[in-house]
Amino acid sequence: MKIDYVNLISQYKLERNKLIKLIDKTLMSGQYVGGKQILKFEKKIAKLCKKKYAVAVNSGTDALTLALHLVGVRRGDEVITVSNSFIATTAVIIHLGAKPIFVDVKDDQNINEDLIEKKITKKTKAILPVHLGGRMCNMNKILSISKKYKIPVIEDCAQSIMSKYDDKVSGSWGEVGCFSAHPLKNLNAAGDGGFLVTNNKKIYISLKSLINHGMENRDKVSNFGYVSRMDNLQATILNFRLESLKKVIDIRRKNFEIYRKNLNQKKIFFPEENKKEFNTYHTFVIQVDNRDKLKTFLKKKGVDTSIHYPIPIHHQRAYKKIYPLKIKLRKTEQQAKRIITLPINQFLKKREILFICKTINKFFEYHDSR
Repeated sequence: MKIDYVNLISQYKLERNKLIKLIDKTLMSGQYVGGKQILKFEKKIAKLCKKKYAVAVNSGTDALTLALHLVGVRRGDEVITVSNSFIATTAVIIHLGAKPIFVDVKDDQNINEDLIEKKITKKTKAILPVHLGGRMCNMNKILSISKKYKIPVIEDCAQSIMSKYDDKVSGSWGEVGCFSAHPLKNLNAAGDGGFLVTNNKKIYISLKSLINHGMENRDKVSNFGYVSRMDNLQATILNFRLESLKKVIDIRRKNFEIYRKNLNQKKIFFPEENKKEFNTYHTFVIQVDNRDKLKTFLKKKGVDTSIHYPIPIHHQRAYKKIYPLKIKLRKTEQQAKRIITLPINQFLKKREILFICKTINKFFEYHDSR
């Protein structure tokens, strides 16, 4: 049996007839850079994320960069975040000339909110929690710290569109919520894409200018900006896929339930969803002993898996070249050796998930009997 980790081809086959017509219509409009589809997308996203404003950009990475810049992060400042995220979370801090201050994580891989306060200094200009894999951080505690010290929160929502904590959606908590629409995300473009949401009108106006060279119009430039805008074609695709996003998430949540009921939890750890959480399962990560052997075993059985992420950012060469002094993040480092990401995409069949569960359980039965 061959089971893919992701299945973008099946997604396109399902959408192709309707999507090609929409793409053709957009291309025939002659609006490639800027256009009605972008404005439509921003309006829909603002409503979905319960914010006044949304701005479509070219990537989740640029979304984070612009958000941190607009809340005042500058050279020599510090930003509190985690080391077990995709490299972009830290890279944007470095590119702004600031320093990432890493906080260790909890069993669910999200930032340990109880460790944030002791990392705050006079240089701290932002707190950047990452809602990893579709599970949100404890935003009540993080917002309480934010208000106490008057430090803005920028949410890294790259993996958490429509996730909830305490019945509030991802991106609605912080000063700015930053999202990715990379092809592997639950809401995915046909290439790179991203967007930001905020209630801050000043940030919104600055964003709209900065993403488009800082131009007021074709001839007047009020700021030196960037080329961070989303193109109209990607907005067309995202508007179409927004219509099925809830269904995609519902299927992923059902897939998780099959895993939950059939994996041997005496040998396999994954955090349960508590009453305050609504997890959208961008990924399904389990923690196990003998992770590398299990990954090889699954590969031989035709099951494709991934690891998010095998090397924490504070152990990456790029980080060490700037900050050679060792830091210790006990749980982050332990989890990096034990985590493996199983397929959970919306095109999986129940029998395929059951096969994965059976294969994993057999792996541990074999190792226990030796």
